Amino acid sequence: MMNIYVGNLPYTMTDDELREVFAEHGSVDRATVIKDKFSGQSKGFGFVEMGDNGEANRAIDATNGANIGGRQLRVNEARPRTDRPRR
Repeated sequence: MMNIYVGNLPYTMTDDELREVFAEHGSVDRATVIKDKFSGQSKGFGFVEMGDNGEANRAIDATNGANIGGRQLRVNEARPRTDRPRR
């Protein structure tokens, strides 16, 4: 299983649209556009989970730098989340 970070998304992109972009390159387990918890507006990035690492790497290569909705995507393997101190 590989978790993929997708940055510089159009702010209008939905989870389903993100899934469709990556489904062209393999089986997508989950696609999520991250939204602000107060406004519900997209933060312009998301995550895609793919079960097959080979398909995931091909999807990264195919979509990194792709122009979607007038924005050039930044796509790479997601780094594990680090614990940050609470404010």
